[in-house]
Amino acid sequence: MLGYLIRRIAAMLPVLFGVTFLIFALVYAMPGDPIASLAGDRPLPPSTVEALRERYHLDEPLITQYLLYMGGLLQGDFGTDFFDRPVLDMIAERWPTTLQLALTAWVLKLVIGLAVGIFGALHRGRAGDHLTLAFTVLFVALPGFVIAFMAQLAFGLKLEWFPIAGIAEGWPMSFVLPALVVALEAAAPLARLTRSSLVDTLSSEFIRTARAKGASPGRVMWGHALRNSMIPVVTYLGLSLAAMLGGAVIVESVFNLPGIGGLLVQAVQTQQGTIVVGVATFIILIYLLVNLLVDISYGIIDPRVRNG
Repeated sequence: MLGYLIRRIAAMLPVLFGVTFLIFALVYAMPGDPIASLAGDRPLPPSTVEALRERYHLDEPLITQYLLYMGGLLQGDFGTDFFDRPVLDMIAERWPTTLQLALTAWVLKLVIGLAVGIFGALHRGRAGDHLTLAFTVLFVALPGFVIAFMAQLAFGLKLEWFPIAGIAEGWPMSFVLPALVVALEAAAPLARLTRSSLVDTLSSEFIRTARAKGASPGRVMWGHALRNSMIPVVTYLGLSLAAMLGGAVIVESVFNLPGIGGLLVQAVQTQQGTIVVGVATFIILIYLLVNLLVDISYGIIDPRVRNG
C-alpha cells in the first residue's frame, strides 16, 4: 500500500508543477504594471518603483520568479501581497465561506443529479427520458453566471424567497440560492452519468436472471440495478467535490459572498499576482488531495488497483 501511495503522489507532482507554472505564466503576462496600480492616481518616484520591483522580484525573469515561488510553497509559504499580508492568512479567512457553499452545492447536486438520472432511466425512451435530456442539455449549455443572474431575478427579486447577495442572514438562507446555482450546473452531467449507468445495468444478464426468478420490479431496481450502477457515479462524486470549488469561486463573485472567489476577483482587479497564484495553487492542491483520497479508497477496496 505504501508503494501504491508513493506512486500516486509521484504522478501528481508533474500536474502540480505544470499547472502552477501555467497559471504563473498567465499572471506574468497580464497587461499593466502592478506597482503603478498599487500607487493609484499619484505616480511613485522612480527610485521607489525600482525598490518595490526588486523587493517583490518583479525585475526577475519568469522562470526565476516561478522557482522562488515554488521554493517558498514547498515550505508552506504561499507568498505575501504588496502590503506584506500572507496570502495563506487571507485564504484562511475566506475559506470557510467557500467550503460551506461548495458542500451545500455538492449535497444539492447529489440529490438533483441522482433523482433526475434515475427518473430518466425508469422512463427510457418516453417523455420522462426526453425531459431528462432537456434538463441536462440546458444546464450544461448555460454558463454558471447566467444561471446565477436568472436565479437572482426569479427567486431573489421577483419572489423574494432568498437574499440576492451577501451572507447577512447566515446559513442556510444566504447559501441556498448560490449553492443551487452551482448544483444545477454540476447536476446535469451527474444525471446523464446516472441514467446511462443505470440503463446499462438494467440491460445486463444478472438483471434478467433476477426478473426470471420472480423478483419484484422494486427489488430489481433498488436491490440490484441501482447498487451495481453506482460505482462510476460514486467515482464522479468524489472527484467532482474538488472541481465544484471552481464553480463556487465564480458564483461567489455574482452573489458577493466573502469567499476566496471574491478574493481572487479583487486580486485580478488590483493586479496582485501573488494572490492570484496563491489562491489558484490552493484550489489545485485541494483538487489533488481529493483525487489522492479517491485513489487510496480504490486501493483499499480493490487490491488489483494498488497491485496493478
